Amino acid sequence: MGKFVLLLAAIVAMELSPKSREAIAPVHAAIVEARTELASLPPPKDDAERLIRMEKLAQAPREAMSKIDFSQVPEGEREAAFKAIWAELTPIDQANQEALLKMLPEEGWFTISRYGKDGSEAAFMIVQHGNVELWRRFVPVLEPLAARGEVKGAEYALMFDRLAIFENRPQRYGSQMRCENGKRAPYPIEEPGQLDVRRAKLGMIPYASYLKLFEGSPPC
Repeated sequence: MGKFVLLLAAIVAMELSPKSREAIAPVHAAIVEARTELASLPPPKDDAERLIRMEKLAQAPREAMSKIDFSQVPEGEREAAFKAIWAELTPIDQANQEALLKMLPEEGWFTISRYGKDGSEAAFMIVQHGNVELWRRFVPVLEPLAARGEVKGAEYALMFDRLAIFENRPQRYGSQMRCENGKRAPYPIEEPGQLDVRRAKLGMIPYASYLKLFEGSPPC
């Protein structure tokens, strides 16, 4: 499956102009660099370190993608450019998710007290990069753990909101953004007057401060 997806990525990329291929090339380069770096390390000492390394491989190309100015990609090729990128990211995400489920502890999640903040966060990111079935499975698991400080409140909020959007419900914590007139704007929010109250309970920054993080972002 992985080889097929990579072949598909190569085929899609061939359909792009040299300018578009050059624009998205940093994504592939980031994957190669991350794989090379991880291969040079000794075996992970425990599951927490294994999770951190898995997420590092998944995050490297995403960081590269976030720096791409897609306005430089011809409009008629942008869809193909995104397809080429995701064809490379998808097998990484799928392999990570399969490995995570095999490591899942009896208590149902990778808690901070047992796996550390970095290990727990890496597990969250792997699932967050997953599909709606994974979110439905883990949102109710994360809720009580967030209340006890065993996972970051913001992580639970992100997964809750993403699931809500996919189920065509208003988000609860305002974390999910969409493109409106070339700029980032939030999806609909339930009871917006109580938004900052809900966010504060999870230790999240005020919503006005959160929105400022998107100011100056490249056009979407």
